[in-house]
Amino acid sequence: MEVGRRPQLIHRWISVVLILCLFNFERAQCFYLPGVAPQDFMKGDPLIVKVNKLTSTKTQLPYSYYTLPYCTPDKIVDSAENLGEVLRGDRIENSPYEFHMREPQMCNVVCAIVLNAKTAKEFKEKIEDEYRVNMILDNLPLVMPIKRPDLDTTVYQHGYHIGLKRQYAGSKEEKYFIHNHLTFTVKFHKDPQSDAARVVGFEVRPFSVKHEYDGEWNGKNRLTTCDPHAKRTVTSSDSPQEVDDKKEIIFTYDVEFEESDIKWASRWDTYLLMADDQIHWFSIVNSLMIVLFLSGMVAMIMLRTLYRDISKYNQLETQEEAQEETGWKLVHGDVFRPPINSDLLCVYVGTGVQFFGMTVVTMTFAVLGFLSPSNRGGLMTAMLLLWAFMGVFAGYASARLYKMFKGSEWKKITLKTALMFPGIVFVLFFVLNALIWGEKSSGAVPFGTMFALVFLWFGIAVPLVFVGSYVGFKKPAIEDPVKTNKIPRQVPEQAWYMNPIFSILIGGILPFGAVFIELFFILTSIWLQQFYYIFGFLFIVLIILIVTCAEITIVLCYFQLCSEDYLWWWRSYLTSGSSALYLFLYAAFYFFTKLEITKPVSGMLYFGYMLIASYAFFVLTGTIGFYACFWFTRLIYSSVKID
Repeated sequence: MEVGRRPQLIHRWISVVLILCLFNFERAQCFYLPGVAPQDFMKGDPLIVKVNKLTSTKTQLPYSYYTLPYCTPDKIVDSAENLGEVLRGDRIENSPYEFHMREPQMCNVVCAIVLNAKTAKEFKEKIEDEYRVNMILDNLPLVMPIKRPDLDTTVYQHGYHIGLKRQYAGSKEEKYFIHNHLTFTVKFHKDPQSDAARVVGFEVRPFSVKHEYDGEWNGKNRLTTCDPHAKRTVTSSDSPQEVDDKKEIIFTYDVEFEESDIKWASRWDTYLLMADDQIHWFSIVNSLMIVLFLSGMVAMIMLRTLYRDISKYNQLETQEEAQEETGWKLVHGDVFRPPINSDLLCVYVGTGVQFFGMTVVTMTFAVLGFLSPSNRGGLMTAMLLLWAFMGVFAGYASARLYKMFKGSEWKKITLKTALMFPGIVFVLFFVLNALIWGEKSSGAVPFGTMFALVFLWFGIAVPLVFVGSYVGFKKPAIEDPVKTNKIPRQVPEQAWYMNPIFSILIGGILPFGAVFIELFFILTSIWLQQFYYIFGFLFIVLIILIVTCAEITIVLCYFQLCSEDYLWWWRSYLTSGSSALYLFLYAAFYFFTKLEITKPVSGMLYFGYMLIASYAFFVLTGTIGFYACFWFTRLIYSSVKID
């Protein structure tokens, strides 16, 4: 029920802002959250219908609506799109459909086209790949209601299919048919005090109809298959319109208006409550409870074991007894020895801090309802901007660690922190974008947007990393709780289960277990084009992920130190970071079991983007594990008496 209440909270928040605006100064202007400001329409007011990209879950390649020879308005006008919308492949344009508030229309002819071999082929290809048309009215996306008799409920599919493949009775050959008649239903909520109304729903029922008329077509003929004067409407696709060379297609539409009890503040609930009922919620809660239980047990074991160890070490009286003791105290002279490739560790820790800051702030805004799906592209835009601004923390964290490792070339480490992770991601993104460009898809990022991304990186993120690094390096170095010996101690031979690769791989299982059910919903929303809006649950999962990464790393670090292996720096990062490997393997499993992608380019896009996501997850979880282990080792070695 959390989802249903949030739009109402937003609405109340807007109301407060509007009341405050009443007391504004002269010439001061009011503001609102984009996508959440209500618009009132009087009877007869024009409603602007816009078309968005054509999408397919089979190819994952969006195309602009007018790449197909659909009817066009007198002049095609692009709507202004934010950075997130462009990156998602949204291309929002005006349409030839004309609606007027609460004025039903029947059998409106949009235009007639005659297909040639090229245009027929284009339509057939898109029908074969199950492309859907997406439209927008008053910021609401078009949905198609589908009755589910097994559950006695209605589910909503985004947009409508361009057409379908069927066989004529008695024929085995499959033909292509186009949906050329659309019955739109606009749901509105009427203000009881005035004649104004607000749009609260936008639905469609598509039909394929071979329209017939008398005489030559001149654009004003009366159709015999759909006639408003004879009250003859299209209610089925019994005589469908075939797609083939030299076929004439007449595009028509009806508009119905239906009064609804749904208030404007709750109009998104229909779109957001599309998940397969409550079993998913129970499984999420169940998984969270298991992880919490494991975390509690881990914490209890750790506290008891450590308390006993520290008490025992502090009660030792003679040097002989200390020599007889084995365990983590023996490596106190080596535990804070800088690791190999310490520069690279500093870079990855700094990047992880940047990613952690971006994730936490984005999630906080999402939970508060600022990044709702009504604000298209808002989530991605916010993440990119936050990533750039969190550069200051990346620089600070990497410089502090670098100085602790007795490093002196802070500018070199800063440049690596600013360029390494974004550079690798940018190269991958550029290659994927080139593939999309080759397919002439609207999902290809234009040159202007690419330039904006580069400016965001070099114009904002890089200078901020330098600012953070400068501040971090000016601070006094972090002091080690114990002195480091000049000669490194030899690490004794380890048991098979303490093998670095084995323990690292084992360490990633629990953090992945905390997120994998939520991961299913996220992958479904991205690749099957559904809305994801369970940010409340996702925030809880994020907290549990942080706790789990920290605790599993501390436990394995403790076992490692007890077996006199002091090489914990990189191991702590890789232990929790290895959960990214399981994430990528799960993404591969999802690809082969849930998706119907057949095109090689689409498969490369999927694995390319999931590789970027897994890499980011590695940096985030690795940094959480590293800092947990860093805090833990400092805590235990400052708690014992060292002779």
